[in-house]
Amino acid sequence: MFASVSSVGLFGLEAYPVSVEADISAGLPRFDMVGLPDTAVSESRERVRAAIHNCQLDFPVSRITINLAPADVRKEGPVYDLPVLIALLKATGQLSCDTAGRAFVGELSLNGEVRHINGVLPMVLEARRASLREIYIPHANLAEGAVVEGIAVYPVRTVQELLSHLRGEQALEPVTAKDYAEYTLPPDLPDFADVMGQHEAKRALEVAAAGGHNVMMIGPPGSGKSMLAKRIPSILPDMTFEEALETTNIYSVAGALPKDVSLLRARPFRAPHHTVSPAGLSGGGAVPHPGEISLAHNGVLFLDELPEFSRTAMEILRQPIEDGKITIARVAATFSYPCSVMLVCAMNPCPCGFFGHPTHPCSCPPGAPQRYLSRVSGPLLDRLDIHVEVPPVEFDELAKTAKEEPSAAIRKRVEAARAVQQARFAGTAVPCNAKMDAAMTRKYCKPTPAAAGLLKTVFEQLGLSARAYDKILRVARTVADLAGDEQIDVQHVSEAVQYRSLDRKFWNV
Repeated sequence: MFASVSSVGLFGLEAYPVSVEADISAGLPRFDMVGLPDTAVSESRERVRAAIHNCQLDFPVSRITINLAPADVRKEGPVYDLPVLIALLKATGQLSCDTAGRAFVGELSLNGEVRHINGVLPMVLEARRASLREIYIPHANLAEGAVVEGIAVYPVRTVQELLSHLRGEQALEPVTAKDYAEYTLPPDLPDFADVMGQHEAKRALEVAAAGGHNVMMIGPPGSGKSMLAKRIPSILPDMTFEEALETTNIYSVAGALPKDVSLLRARPFRAPHHTVSPAGLSGGGAVPHPGEISLAHNGVLFLDELPEFSRTAMEILRQPIEDGKITIARVAATFSYPCSVMLVCAMNPCPCGFFGHPTHPCSCPPGAPQRYLSRVSGPLLDRLDIHVEVPPVEFDELAKTAKEEPSAAIRKRVEAARAVQQARFAGTAVPCNAKMDAAMTRKYCKPTPAAAGLLKTVFEQLGLSARAYDKILRVARTVADLAGDEQIDVQHVSEAVQYRSLDRKFWNV
């Protein structure tokens, strides 16, 4: 006998429909699975066999062939356990209900429990695109599956529970997004009010947050670089629904979605250690999974002690931070993951950390600061819009009892500037000033004659690259947006130029 049920597979971030076909025929007992299954899929045979026996169902003593179509795409993971079991029960006549328009995904335990799987959100979205009316998912994944409207999503705990529903004995209830929480900013998020002094650095981070610009902070140990970086999420606006869906999709595939969370609304903040491998940063594996740069999509990727990262890991960032996506080639296929991030880096000015410190002498040999900086390539530095020095904090600043400006006040200004940018880029895929291409930069970043003259002088004296020129214009555009000015003037360009400290020539020591 023959039976077929619908399922959904995952290839990178992309889901695709899969037809699970079961054929029971005469012959010596044998259980074959075809359709390019990997090891986890092939092992499904034993999980399904044990689950059928332990649920007091009859396992056919016949020649069994399971085909996963399309047969030319490699199938991964245990997500096909549940549809294989349903197809077998239909083929043997133990289940007679109509499964047309229904999709099944889930891993089985040996006693018939349906276990958590990765990638449920893109699977449910694909099932809706394929015009399926119902999808049955593990109960542990119900929060992420519930975010999708236009398809009935049924969470399942056990095989017996699912069969009881399909036979019309005890109906399951579909889940909806309103039943589950969205992950938003926690109330105890670190606040800029706790950072004493460092007004120039805080202003630079406000500009960066308002325009989505990449930042490099340079300063001695203990000056507050990490403290400042960890507070950036508190001044960033919430993601739009489209951005939230994209980010949640990545976390769903990576298996990193917090429990009972249907949608990520807070922008992610990722801070990998400097020992992270290039594959850990970019994504890796035989079929690559999202790396740190993709997990930070629509949020912040913070690299502390940047020169301590391997040169390969740092150079991996060059193209992705410009293109907003990372492409990984493997023998089987090429995968592209989104990675539109705000890159925030921090570093000491020299190996000992005290070059240029007003009171603590630098113990490095001559030329060490320049060699230390040279660990970070010029092309990567060129891609960082804002370079800001974070000097040591004076005693008087630390001893103050008055609170500094809170994150909530800074966030209001950032949101106002982002609202201006959203109106400016309406109808395009550009979310903020930092993501403008060259043509848009020429269109929206026109300086006044006086500002253009200043920019010409700076360009010639510092020997800036064309990329650095565009970066300055985009940062100046953000400064003008924060000030509520339509045109880029001298004061806006002046501030933007101050944020290019690594383009100056005082590092020749």
